[in-house]
Amino acid sequence: MRGGPILLYIIGIAIFCAMDAVMKWLVVGNPAIVATFWRYLSAIFFTALIWIGAGRPAITREMLPVHAIRGAVIAISATLFFWSLTILPLAQAVTIAFIAPLLIPPIASVMLKERMRAGSVAAGLIGFLGVIVAVGFDPASLSADKLRGVGAVLVSALCYAVTVVLMRMRAARDGPAVLSLLGAIFPALVLLPPALLTAPAAALVPRGETLAFVALAGLFGAIALQFLARAYARVEAQVLAPFEYTALVWAALYGWLFFAEPVSLRIWLGAAIIAGACLWQTRRPA
Repeated sequence: MRGGPILLYIIGIAIFCAMDAVMKWLVVGNPAIVATFWRYLSAIFFTALIWIGAGRPAITREMLPVHAIRGAVIAISATLFFWSLTILPLAQAVTIAFIAPLLIPPIASVMLKERMRAGSVAAGLIGFLGVIVAVGFDPASLSADKLRGVGAVLVSALCYAVTVVLMRMRAARDGPAVLSLLGAIFPALVLLPPALLTAPAAALVPRGETLAFVALAGLFGAIALQFLARAYARVEAQVLAPFEYTALVWAALYGWLFFAEPVSLRIWLGAAIIAGACLWQTRRPA
C-alpha cells in the first residue's frame, strides 16, 4: 500500500509551505542569504533533538560526501527560492517551482537507475497542466525584476529536483533522523561564508520578533523533512513527484491568510486538475 507514504508526503509538503510563508516574512527585511542561513542554523537545533530522540543513529564517514553535495545544492536552491519571494507572490513562486516534479523522474533514472514509468510522467504532466490553468502564466506581462525572480525559481527548482533524488538515494540507508540533521548542518556551513560577506557578524544574530520567526522556520523545516524522508524511504521518487503539486493549495492559502495575496477561481480549477492527477497516481498499480 502506498497510501501511507503518500499521506506523509502531503503533510510534509503542507508544513514546508508554512515554512515558505515564514521565510517570505523574513526575507522582506533581511538579505536572502542571511535569512536562509538562519533557517538552517535554527534547523540544526531541532533536527539534533530529533536525532537524539531517535537514539543517536550512527553518522559514518561513508555518508558524508553525498550529504555534503546535497547540502551545497540545498543551500543554492533555498537561497534562490527565498530571494524570489521578495519579488513574486508566494503562490506564483511555488507554482513556477512545480517544474521540479517533471525533472525528478529523468534525474532519478540517471542517478538511481530507476526505470521511468509512463504513468508517473503522465501524472506529472497532468499536474503541471493544472498549474498552467491555475496561474495563466504570461511571460510577456512580467517586468525585468519579475523575470529575474522567475529565473531564480527555475534554477532553484532544478537544484531542488537534484536534492530530492539525493534524498531518495540515502533515505533508506541513513534514516530520517540522520538525513534531516545533515540536511541542516551542511547547508548552514555552506551559507556561513557568504552570509558573513553580506552582513556584519553582529547582524547574523536575530533578535526579538525576528528570532521567533527564525525558530519557527527551523522547526517547520525539521518536521517537514521528517515526513518527506520517511516517505522517500518507502516509495520511489517518481511515484511521489506529482504530489509536489499539492503545495499550490497550501501556498495559495498561506499567501491569502498572511500576505493578503488574492486567490482566484482559476487557482482552484487548477487545484482540481492537480488533485485528479494525484488521485490517479495513488490508484495506479505499484
